[in-house]
Amino acid sequence: MAAEDLEWERSKISNQDLNMMKKLGLMKKEDAIRFPSEESYPNPPMEYRVSFVDHLIRGLSAPIHDFLRGLLFLYGIQLHQLTPNSILHISIFITLCECFLGVPPNWALWKRIFLLRRNASRNAAYNIGGVVICVRTDVEYFDVKFPDSVQRWRKKWLYIHEESANSVEHNIIPFDGNAKIQRRRSWDAEASEKKATEALMSRIHQLQNTRGKELSGVQITAYFLRIRVQPLQARKNPLWTYAGVNDANRLSSDLSAKDLEKLIRRISRLNKKDPVPSSCRVEPYSSTNPLPENHPTMSSLPPLPEDGEVEEQAIVAEDNQEKLAEANNRADTLVQKLEQSEAARKKAELVASEAKTEADEAKAKVANVEELQKRLEDAESALNEQKTAQAAREEGILKRLKSQIRRTETQTNQGFDLENPVMILSLTHFPISGASWVRDSGRCIEC
Repeated sequence: MAAEDLEWERSKISNQDLNMMKKLGLMKKEDAIRFPSEESYPNPPMEYRVSFVDHLIRGLSAPIHDFLRGLLFLYGIQLHQLTPNSILHISIFITLCECFLGVPPNWALWKRIFLLRRNASRNAAYNIGGVVICVRTDVEYFDVKFPDSVQRWRKKWLYIHEESANSVEHNIIPFDGNAKIQRRRSWDAEASEKKATEALMSRIHQLQNTRGKELSGVQITAYFLRIRVQPLQARKNPLWTYAGVNDANRLSSDLSAKDLEKLIRRISRLNKKDPVPSSCRVEPYSSTNPLPENHPTMSSLPPLPEDGEVEEQAIVAEDNQEKLAEANNRADTLVQKLEQSEAARKKAELVASEAKTEADEAKAKVANVEELQKRLEDAESALNEQKTAQAAREEGILKRLKSQIRRTETQTNQGFDLENPVMILSLTHFPISGASWVRDSGRCIEC
């Protein structure tokens, strides 16, 4: 089983989550959402994609917005690889563009403000929520006040209905839990994008810094939750044409003040003491506050490409896609070879380790044999020395015996045979300590 598979487990969606999704109108349309039964790994039905409860309450709904479709396509990622805070970043950006800038979501502006990076800790490289959208350090943008951590969101997964489109770039690729996250050139900003978005950035700075009319990320979040339009859902009309309670894009009636505050505190870093904004300090564009005819940001946008250019770009994109697929295949082959090489290396290291152990054991045995041999040689030397000393002592004893025999023969005129040392003496008197003894046939008789 792949490491990515281990991140999935049986979905655990609480009754509180179900009630919140019902209040948001996310379950109003039949078959818009399907919940997994007992499976511990996603197996979505045809035309369904894997998402999470925390994605939906942050503005996602199917069919999803074209901007999010393009973002997934150009970044080469899947929906389940985005964190909840990343989804909220996209919702706020679309709301900012349509309600406060009066323009469709602009890809060049997006890349100037945001970057994509991998989401990893010291102990893990994630696939679920494996990428994070964050604001570039050199850009002044809204302080959204995200919560420090979103707990247990990976365990609350479900299926959302997503109809297929004709063009490849408008389709969300089918779910693949083992898909690798690979960095692309599209993750980086380009100089041309910076020049084309100067007017839009100036308007954003004006919204941030106008005294008494400062706009914040929390205000934008509260606004799209209040008007009951999901920013990441495909809509016929942009939000600058919002028509109030009669708007066709509304999913539900207004949330109660209690539910709205509870939801905003859940997806932001506001605590119980922080006030929840009841309205924006800047009036958003809508049917009651329409765009001016000489809207500056509309005229500052780069012109759209002609039909021929679009077709040419599509051909180039298709060609690039084929090249990317070939590169991915080569990369997969190299990864497979690398894994095989790694396995061979580990096997060789194991064999070398075993051989070293055997060599160490053999050296120890040789050392023991050499020690035993030395001890044997020392013992033989000691034995030889003892034999030599014993022979010398025996020779000395023989010399003394022979000398004694000679003295005895001189004194007694009797011979003595060392080989048969039995001496027969005739009756002879030997004065010993004033007494007389007679030795007869080897026996002593007191006289």
